[in-house]
Amino acid sequence: MSTSPSPSDVWSAMLAGNRRFVAGEPEHPRQDAERRHELAHSQRPTAALFGCSDSRLAAEIIFDEGLGDLFVIRNAGQVISDSVTGSLEYAVAVLGVPLIVVLGHDECGAVRAAIDSTAPDAPALPAGIWRQVAPIVPAVRRVLQASPGATSATVDAEEVGREHLRDTVAGILHSSELISDAVAEGRLAVVGANYRLADGTAIPDVVVGEAG
Repeated sequence: MSTSPSPSDVWSAMLAGNRRFVAGEPEHPRQDAERRHELAHSQRPTAALFGCSDSRLAAEIIFDEGLGDLFVIRNAGQVISDSVTGSLEYAVAVLGVPLIVVLGHDECGAVRAAIDSTAPDAPALPAGIWRQVAPIVPAVRRVLQASPGATSATVDAEEVGREHLRDTVAGILHSSELISDAVAEGRLAVVGANYRLADGTAIPDVVVGEAG
Protein backbone atom coordinates (compact mmCIF):
# COMPACT_ATOMS: atom_id res chain seq x y z
CA MET A 1 0.00 0.00 0.00
CA SER A 2 1.49 3.32 -1.07
CA THR A 3 1.61 6.23 1.31
CA SER A 4 1.32 9.90 0.50
CA PRO A 5 4.62 11.77 0.32
CA SER A 6 5.51 14.04 3.22
CA PRO A 7 5.92 17.80 2.74
CA SER A 8 9.68 17.28 3.15
CA ASP A 9 9.76 14.57 0.47
CA VAL A 10 7.89 16.76 -2.00
CA TRP A 11 10.05 19.83 -1.39
CA SER A 12 13.24 17.76 -1.66
CA ALA A 13 12.07 16.39 -5.01
CA MET A 14 11.23 19.89 -6.24
CA LEU A 15 14.65 21.18 -5.21
CA ALA A 16 16.29 18.25 -7.01
CA GLY A 17 14.31 19.17 -10.14
CA ASN A 18 15.40 22.78 -9.81
CA ARG A 19 19.03 21.69 -9.55
CA ARG A 20 18.63 19.71 -12.80
CA PHE A 21 17.11 22.76 -14.46
CA VAL A 22 19.92 25.03 -13.28
CA ALA A 23 22.52 22.54 -14.50
CA GLY A 24 20.87 22.34 -17.92
CA GLU A 25 20.10 18.66 -17.41
CA PRO A 26 16.29 18.48 -17.10
CA GLU A 27 14.65 15.07 -17.33
CA HIS A 28 11.23 16.38 -18.48
CA PRO A 29 9.54 13.61 -16.48
CA ARG A 30 5.93 12.46 -16.85
CA GLN A 31 5.26 14.36 -20.06
CA ASP A 32 4.49 11.51 -22.46
CA ALA A 33 1.27 10.17 -23.95
CA GLU A 34 1.01 7.46 -21.28
CA ARG A 35 1.04 10.09 -18.54
CA ARG A 36 -1.53 12.17 -20.42
CA HIS A 37 -3.91 9.23 -20.65
CA GLU A 38 -3.29 8.31 -17.01
CA LEU A 39 -4.48 11.75 -15.93
CA ALA A 40 -7.48 12.02 -18.23
CA HIS A 41 -10.05 11.42 -15.49
CA SER A 42 -8.29 12.33 -12.23
CA GLN A 43 -5.33 14.20 -10.79
CA ARG A 44 -3.19 13.84 -7.70
CA PRO A 45 -0.63 16.66 -7.71
CA THR A 46 2.11 16.55 -5.10
CA ALA A 47 2.21 20.31 -4.47
CA ALA A 48 0.29 23.51 -5.02
CA LEU A 49 2.32 26.43 -6.31
CA PHE A 50 1.20 30.04 -6.06
CA GLY A 51 3.47 32.27 -8.10
CA CYS A 52 3.77 35.42 -10.12
CA SER A 53 2.34 35.48 -13.64
CA ASP A 54 5.68 36.62 -15.06
CA SER A 55 6.38 34.77 -18.32
CA ARG A 56 9.81 33.76 -17.02
CA LEU A 57 8.34 31.88 -14.06
CA ALA A 58 6.98 28.68 -15.61
CA ALA A 59 6.71 26.44 -12.57
CA GLU A 60 6.87 23.01 -14.22
CA ILE A 61 9.99 24.02 -16.16
CA ILE A 62 11.77 25.59 -13.18
CA PHE A 63 11.24 22.49 -11.04
CA ASP A 64 11.50 19.94 -13.87
CA GLU A 65 8.06 18.52 -13.13
CA GLY A 66 5.53 16.81 -15.38
CA LEU A 67 1.84 16.69 -16.17
CA GLY A 68 -0.28 16.42 -13.06
CA ASP A 69 2.56 17.16 -10.63
CA LEU A 70 1.79 20.77 -9.68
CA PHE A 71 -1.50 22.56 -9.02
CA VAL A 72 -0.57 26.07 -10.14
CA ILE A 73 -2.19 29.41 -9.30
CA ARG A 74 -0.62 32.59 -10.68
CA ASN A 75 -1.28 36.31 -10.74
CA ALA A 76 0.85 39.43 -11.12
CA GLY A 77 3.03 39.77 -8.04
CA GLN A 78 1.61 36.66 -6.33
CA VAL A 79 -0.96 38.78 -4.47
CA ILE A 80 -3.32 36.96 -2.11
CA SER A 81 -7.05 37.15 -2.93
CA ASP A 82 -10.24 35.22 -2.23
CA SER A 83 -9.85 33.26 -5.45
CA VAL A 84 -6.26 32.36 -4.58
CA THR A 85 -7.22 31.26 -1.07
CA GLY A 86 -10.11 29.19 -2.41
CA SER A 87 -7.89 27.53 -5.02
CA LEU A 88 -5.26 26.67 -2.40
CA GLU A 89 -7.93 25.30 -0.06
CA TYR A 90 -9.18 23.11 -2.91
CA ALA A 91 -5.65 21.81 -3.46
CA VAL A 92 -5.30 20.93 0.23
CA ALA A 93 -8.81 19.68 1.08
CA VAL A 94 -9.80 17.95 -2.17
CA LEU A 95 -6.54 17.09 -3.93
CA GLY A 96 -4.64 16.37 -0.73
CA VAL A 97 -1.41 18.19 -1.50
CA PRO A 98 1.08 18.14 1.40
CA LEU A 99 2.95 21.25 0.25
CA ILE A 100 2.20 24.81 -0.86
CA VAL A 101 5.03 26.71 -2.52
CA VAL A 102 4.74 30.49 -2.84
CA LEU A 103 7.16 31.61 -5.55
CA GLY A 104 8.36 35.19 -5.95
CA HIS A 105 11.24 36.42 -8.07
CA ASP A 106 13.66 39.25 -8.68
CA GLU A 107 12.98 41.96 -11.28
CA CYS A 108 9.25 41.67 -10.62
CA GLY A 109 7.17 44.20 -12.55
CA ALA A 110 4.40 44.25 -9.93
CA VAL A 111 6.92 44.96 -7.17
CA ARG A 112 8.46 47.71 -9.30
CA ALA A 113 5.05 49.27 -9.92
CA ALA A 114 4.29 49.21 -6.19
CA ILE A 115 7.62 50.89 -5.43
CA ASP A 116 7.14 53.54 -8.12
CA SER A 117 3.63 54.29 -6.84
CA THR A 118 5.09 55.60 -3.56
CA ALA A 119 6.99 58.44 -5.23
CA PRO A 120 5.53 61.87 -4.38
CA ASP A 121 5.01 62.69 -8.06
CA ALA A 122 3.91 59.21 -9.16
CA PRO A 123 1.20 59.26 -11.85
CA ALA A 124 -2.03 57.46 -11.05
CA LEU A 125 -2.10 53.85 -12.17
CA PRO A 126 -5.06 52.38 -14.02
CA ALA A 127 -7.57 51.17 -11.43
CA GLY A 128 -7.13 47.47 -12.09
CA ILE A 129 -3.35 47.63 -11.91
CA TRP A 130 -3.52 49.66 -8.70
CA ARG A 131 -5.80 47.12 -7.05
CA GLN A 132 -3.33 44.40 -7.98
CA VAL A 133 -0.18 46.09 -6.68
CA ALA A 134 -1.63 47.94 -3.66
CA PRO A 135 -1.13 44.91 -1.34
CA ILE A 136 2.61 45.12 -2.08
CA VAL A 137 2.87 48.75 -0.94
CA PRO A 138 3.07 47.93 2.82
CA ALA A 139 6.24 45.93 2.11
CA VAL A 140 7.63 48.89 0.17
CA ARG A 141 6.95 51.27 3.07
CA ARG A 142 8.56 48.93 5.63
CA VAL A 143 11.73 48.62 3.58
CA LEU A 144 11.83 52.38 3.03
CA GLN A 145 11.42 53.01 6.76
CA ALA A 146 14.22 50.56 7.54
CA SER A 147 16.56 52.20 5.01
CA PRO A 148 17.35 55.79 6.09
CA GLY A 149 17.67 58.06 3.09
CA ALA A 150 16.20 55.54 0.64
CA THR A 151 13.64 56.69 -1.90
CA SER A 152 11.43 54.91 -4.38
CA ALA A 153 14.27 55.33 -6.89
CA THR A 154 16.96 53.79 -4.67
CA VAL A 155 15.15 51.31 -2.42
CA ASP A 156 16.28 47.67 -2.68
CA ALA A 157 13.61 46.09 -4.89
CA GLU A 158 14.78 42.58 -4.05
CA GLU A 159 14.31 43.24 -0.34
CA VAL A 160 10.83 44.58 -1.06
CA GLY A 161 10.11 41.38 -2.98
CA ARG A 162 11.29 39.25 -0.06
CA GLU A 163 9.16 41.25 2.38
CA HIS A 164 6.15 40.85 0.13
CA LEU A 165 6.79 37.12 -0.19
CA ARG A 166 6.72 36.80 3.61
CA ASP A 167 3.54 38.88 3.72
CA THR A 168 1.96 36.55 1.17
CA VAL A 169 2.78 33.43 3.16
CA ALA A 170 1.44 35.06 6.33
CA GLY A 171 -1.66 36.18 4.43
CA ILE A 172 -2.42 32.66 3.24
CA LEU A 173 -2.21 31.30 6.78
CA HIS A 174 -4.25 34.18 8.18
CA SER A 175 -6.97 33.99 5.54
CA SER A 176 -7.51 30.22 5.69
CA GLU A 177 -8.27 28.28 8.85
CA LEU A 178 -8.29 25.12 6.74
CA ILE A 179 -4.70 25.69 5.63
CA SER A 180 -3.38 26.86 9.00
CA ASP A 181 -5.00 23.85 10.70
CA ALA A 182 -3.40 21.47 8.19
CA VAL A 183 0.01 23.01 8.93
CA ALA A 184 -0.58 22.74 12.69
CA GLU A 185 -1.52 19.07 12.29
CA GLY A 186 1.67 18.34 10.31
CA ARG A 187 -0.21 17.39 7.12
CA LEU A 188 0.95 20.44 5.20
CA ALA A 189 3.91 22.78 4.93
CA VAL A 190 4.18 26.16 3.22
CA VAL A 191 7.45 27.27 1.63
CA GLY A 192 8.07 30.79 0.37
CA ALA A 193 10.88 30.85 -2.17
CA ASN A 194 12.50 33.44 -4.40
CA TYR A 195 13.44 32.57 -7.96
CA ARG A 196 16.51 34.21 -9.44
CA LEU A 197 15.95 34.86 -13.13
CA ALA A 198 19.60 34.92 -14.21
CA ASP A 199 20.75 31.64 -12.70
CA GLY A 200 17.42 29.79 -12.41
CA THR A 201 17.74 28.97 -8.72
CA ALA A 202 14.73 28.81 -6.37
CA ILE A 203 15.93 29.87 -2.92
CA PRO A 204 13.72 29.17 0.11
CA ASP A 205 13.16 32.22 2.26
CA VAL A 206 10.46 31.18 4.74
CA VAL A 207 9.23 27.74 5.74
CA VAL A 208 6.13 27.09 7.82
CA GLY A 209 5.68 23.48 8.91
CA GLU A 210 7.88 20.45 8.37
CA ALA A 211 9.40 20.82 4.92
CA GLY A 212 12.95 19.74 5.73
